[in-house]
Amino acid sequence: MNGEGLAARIAASVGSIDAAAWNALAGDNPFVSHEFLTALEDSGSVGPGTGWQPVPLAISSGDGPPLAAMPAYAKGHSQGEYVFDHSWADAYERAGGSYYPKLQIAVPFTPATGPRLLLSDPALAPPLLSAAEQLCLQNRFSSAHATFIEPDQVPLFEASGWLLRSDIQFHWINQGFGSFDDFLATLTSRKRKDLRKERAAAQAGLEIVRLTGDAIRSEHWDAFWHFYQDTGARKWGQPYLTRAAFDLLGERMGEKIVLVLALEDGEPIAGALNFIGAEAIYGRYWGCTKQVRFLHFELCYYQAIDLAIERGLSRVEAGAQGGHKLARGYEPVETVSAHWIADPGFRAAVADFLERERQGVAADRNYLESRTPFRKGG
Repeated sequence: MNGEGLAARIAASVGSIDAAAWNALAGDNPFVSHEFLTALEDSGSVGPGTGWQPVPLAISSGDGPPLAAMPAYAKGHSQGEYVFDHSWADAYERAGGSYYPKLQIAVPFTPATGPRLLLSDPALAPPLLSAAEQLCLQNRFSSAHATFIEPDQVPLFEASGWLLRSDIQFHWINQGFGSFDDFLATLTSRKRKDLRKERAAAQAGLEIVRLTGDAIRSEHWDAFWHFYQDTGARKWGQPYLTRAAFDLLGERMGEKIVLVLALEDGEPIAGALNFIGAEAIYGRYWGCTKQVRFLHFELCYYQAIDLAIERGLSRVEAGAQGGHKLARGYEPVETVSAHWIADPGFRAAVADFLERERQGVAADRNYLESRTPFRKGG
């Protein structure tokens, strides 16, 4: 497909684009769905006053539906991204430049891999990325950043000359297990015992329930909102999502949500929120009002493994950071972001930094792979 007859436009919001047309491009990843992105917009979690201004890009032919699109945001800060560029911003501004605003091609507050170029044809990747670059140049944005790109799309960014950056997450990989015990059998004897003890301790005296779809009611979201606020206040100062976001997510895509709650005497004391995709379960938020030893591991990691096995999903993505996941059977996996820098001198400096950083990340991953809890040859 060539670029003749195609036009790129910036929409006011994802909500201003037809839902069926957007979802036809988005595929099965829950976070780039029209339902998820518009829940953030309609709840005020992104938009005016948040530093995340929606500027989704779409390419169409004439008055037809979009043939390609990308979730994109004009950013006035670097919060809620999980790929840290604060040092880049500081360096550029010390040199007299203005790092913000910048363009973020991402799902807000969501360090989960997925498509960042929503394409009806891979040949539309170059014009879509070119449109993003032109948006930056015309609006004096310093740069554009696509984060947590699904592996199949990384070459599309590289072919357009974007700089690649690597990092590490911990994912659980389903090797066709029929049960949690099948998974445990791949671990060393000591680690098997440790995980069984952790699960028993976490579940003692509690009831663990999983809710999905219409079974998630307003009172469940009320309880989870308290958990989420507590975790958010400790991690990043204030929660990114508004209370209304959870109701809208439940209404619009409840069948792709599994809310795991720990009940004590019938009352929720902790919870973990998961999203279900075609191939993976994505752990997103967790919180509690009572500290119970190992309960975080049970709700966030072990329950997610159980769900993946039951649903035949290939992996669990349990979010950013967390080396403690390694001991619980989650393996180090490379994640990739792509970056376009307008200023040639700044671009050269970032490229040099990334080359040095890449060597360190590779060394870290090699070390982590040597520390996995699996049996030799298992």
